[in-house]
Amino acid sequence: MLTFNYYGHACFQLDDGTYKLLFDPFLTGNPLATTNPKDIETDYIFVTHAHSDHIGDAYDILERCNATAIGIPEVTDTVGGEVKFINMNLGGTLNLPFGFVRMVPALHSAGIPGGVPCGYVVGIGGKIIYYAGDTALFSDMKLIGQRDKIDYAILPIGDHYTMGPEDAAKAVEMLDASNVIPVHYNTWDVIKQDPEKFKALVKTATVLIVNPGESLNLDEEQYKRI
Repeated sequence: MLTFNYYGHACFQLDDGTYKLLFDPFLTGNPLATTNPKDIETDYIFVTHAHSDHIGDAYDILERCNATAIGIPEVTDTVGGEVKFINMNLGGTLNLPFGFVRMVPALHSAGIPGGVPCGYVVGIGGKIIYYAGDTALFSDMKLIGQRDKIDYAILPIGDHYTMGPEDAAKAVEMLDASNVIPVHYNTWDVIKQDPEKFKALVKTATVLIVNPGESLNLDEEQYKRI
């Protein structure tokens, strides 16, 4: 069973029952977080860029779990300490025990000189997941959707720092994704959004609204909450 565990803001985990993949682990200082970072267990941590609301608790979790960090070299270098890294760059594909990960562009700032932001296409549990990271809408999203048939797109909708609902809805169409999970909203007033309004804008995919602390079974046609 492949589950999506949402921890608030842009932090979530994919769990296929054997491997756990944690993305952008911002928990300490996250007003929406319902989970203590000390309670997180993971095998890999994927970081999209070096802003504090994405790289957050990466080092502490990596060290405690003996997990492996994956990201742009300039970004993973900021994690520090004696932890395991696999550095990638845009366009690269990496085969790992759970499946594969492909690093794709994002249109944002990186939070570190010399770095660039990224997103990830992940093959796990028989599904293809696209996590956009923090990004604006950009035309090459259409190519990302042509390269892999995306089962679930995880997209920011908060506006101000990333796409807002209208652009995110256009992204769903360009990606030709079957399902979409909105993230990166309502953490602070500056990115306050109504996900139901985003849902109404999306005409080409199923929108799954997941609240912080909830888990979703991605194998179920009715998307059973766990």
